[in-house]
Amino acid sequence: MRKRTCWIIRGVVVLGVLAVALAVLGWLALRGSLPLLDGHVVTSEVVAATSVERDERGTATIAGSNRSDVTWALGYVHAQERFFEMDLMRRSAAGELAELFGVAALPIDRRARVHRMRARAEATLALLPEVERTQIERYRDGVNAGLAALDTRPFAYLLMQTSPRPWASEDTVLVVDAMYFTLNDADNRRELAFSRMHDALPESAWQFLSATGGRWDAPLSGPPMRWPDPPPIEDIDLRALDSSLLGNDDAGSDDVPGSNSFAVSGALAGGAGLLANDMHLGLGVPGIWFRVRLIYPNPRRPGETIDVAGASLPGTPAIVAGSNRSIAWGFTNSYGDFTDWVRVVADPEDSSRYLTAEGSAPVSAVRESILVKDAPAEVLEIRETQWGPILAEDVDGTPLALAWTAHREGAVNLELLRLELAETSDEGIAIAQAAGMPAQNFLVADRFGSIAWTIAGRIPVRMGGFDPRLPADWSTPGTGWSGWLAAADYPLISNPPWQRLWTANARTADEGPHLDALGDGGYDLGARQRQIRDDLRGKEQFTPADMLEIQLDDRALFLEPWHKKLVNLLEHSASTPQRAQIRKALEDWDGRASIESVSYRIVRAWRNEIKDVVLEAFAGAVRVRHPDFEMPKLGQSEHAIWMLLDKQPPNLLPPGYPSWEALQSASLDRVADRLESQPGGIAARTWGERNTARITHPLSRALPGFVAQWLDMPADELPGDSNMPRVQGPKFGASERFAVAPGDEEHGYFELAGGQSGHPLSPFYGAGHADWVEGKPTPFLPGPARHALRFAPEHE
Repeated sequence: MRKRTCWIIRGVVVLGVLAVALAVLGWLALRGSLPLLDGHVVTSEVVAATSVERDERGTATIAGSNRSDVTWALGYVHAQERFFEMDLMRRSAAGELAELFGVAALPIDRRARVHRMRARAEATLALLPEVERTQIERYRDGVNAGLAALDTRPFAYLLMQTSPRPWASEDTVLVVDAMYFTLNDADNRRELAFSRMHDALPESAWQFLSATGGRWDAPLSGPPMRWPDPPPIEDIDLRALDSSLLGNDDAGSDDVPGSNSFAVSGALAGGAGLLANDMHLGLGVPGIWFRVRLIYPNPRRPGETIDVAGASLPGTPAIVAGSNRSIAWGFTNSYGDFTDWVRVVADPEDSSRYLTAEGSAPVSAVRESILVKDAPAEVLEIRETQWGPILAEDVDGTPLALAWTAHREGAVNLELLRLELAETSDEGIAIAQAAGMPAQNFLVADRFGSIAWTIAGRIPVRMGGFDPRLPADWSTPGTGWSGWLAAADYPLISNPPWQRLWTANARTADEGPHLDALGDGGYDLGARQRQIRDDLRGKEQFTPADMLEIQLDDRALFLEPWHKKLVNLLEHSASTPQRAQIRKALEDWDGRASIESVSYRIVRAWRNEIKDVVLEAFAGAVRVRHPDFEMPKLGQSEHAIWMLLDKQPPNLLPPGYPSWEALQSASLDRVADRLESQPGGIAARTWGERNTARITHPLSRALPGFVAQWLDMPADELPGDSNMPRVQGPKFGASERFAVAPGDEEHGYFELAGGQSGHPLSPFYGAGHADWVEGKPTPFLPGPARHALRFAPEHE
């Protein structure tokens, strides 16, 4: 027995030693994938000495004798800090995630692969100007050199037990394509839903739900639009609906991929124009942007230097938003309409062909093979037309081909690189209008005090007078898209007399040719944009601190009318114990989406409940003809809901409600039941509890909890919400915040969500995230160097 016990003890000790050894080996392997921060590297890839310095937050300053060497070094740094994230972006656009993650990623790949973005990226690359291809190739070589210089593969690939695939030139194009997927509705679901609504509802109801704007509008020029009147009882009576047609009345998230950007002229900012930008996207670890400063000789002005800083997008060699000491620029999603469904009308003489304006044409079939980790490849057959792939059917069964700007020649280029050299807002505007990228609102300010707005990216020219909100037949001559809009026809506001510009994903253009050119791809409600506009109108002089105050503005001006309506409802309705608790909770109303506010959460939930119930009744009316219909996100529905509560038309009451007051009371009771059923009851239901950060690493869901907690950002309670400048959700919000006056970058600020480095052992993992949470203005320019990496040519 003693001998047996001894062997057991020895076995336990051996197993313990092995476990420790494995842990040490794992730790060493993990450390082997850390980026190189210091040292001297001799390479044939640079023609002159090039340096990479990092400050305490990991912001990289790359200096070289030419942009080519700087581009190579930027690729090197991006690869060592962010290769896994770059890989995910190229794969998500190309539909190649299953090769990494197996069958679980197949549904995502199927949706992306039908667009054949890798083939399109290869074709795009071949057509780019030589100077742009050269930059892409230099960046590619830097990426692959940085990847090869790691002692072990990046840690994500160690966890997945796979190896990274080298970077190809077309992968940079795919990263831009990935932004098309992020910022556009690649499935064009809204138009499909609109087609069903138009088919099933009377014209008055269709127009009432699909209008473009109303009293919350705050365009850069022109007045708010008038919302249509509710449909009369002669057209529709929702009370008569069969309740079985009503489903889940949860309309989903208010997250809107977009941004805030605003600027004031130099007359209001002490000389140079002053620009602020915060781009709202899904939040992750690390953040989508990588802070960088690039310094190299100015090719336009011998003896002078280009000094540009801001947010770079790993996978590309460009600084997407920032300042170059002459101009500062930023973006918000325009929400124009850049997708159309085309009805593919069969040739009556040959069903394998379809009609075009030029006659009959064959439908081409393309086979795509999706590689799947640990499983056989899946072959996807895609039917293509001259307008795009056939991906859906119209209400009458007619096949629909998707026309999308991302598919067209010229959709992607590297014109944005030229912003680094621009010296005036006029030059910035011209570059933006020629850029191949998803169409965005572009704001620019220059050191001379000028400010301007236009659209950056490609805009299709529609012809034939068809309604772009609905599928259309393009086989009629003169109908469809006719190339890209000329720069002279782009919307443009430069140095307006009011000396302020603002964009926040809502309608910017006045009714007329510019709005016709942009269309309506699902504009956000103008409440946030109006609040920014009014904040700007409230001051006559601005500093960067004033711009941050606007970005952090969490006042719930949008919900103020709802708060008053709820208080009034409680005063005039029968009291119940839960309603008494609601009334008590409303006493803490401070008019903000603050983390400690219970009243904000109640008012918001009540408003959303009413909106969902009302819209679900209209959805039920559509299901009479289309049983699987789901209401699309209607950014302007607030105008419709408020008008109904104001006018109280009996025919538009959802089934089961005797009056509009009864609907509001029942909605309140449901909200109260949900809140009371949770621990602590209504009094404990703060907004911070609901709006707690869930900003995670892509792999954390597949890892044990203690490891995931190490990778993810802290679960901070976050102020802010939708429909106010401080847009914030648990995993959505401002991916960065900055404000800067070109030429005075030393007094600007830059906040970054999710941190700088992608490696959990890096001193820069999560760097800057706490400042972002707190709204603390960290300097726009990098601080003193803490690390220095030098690249020297072989001949030195």
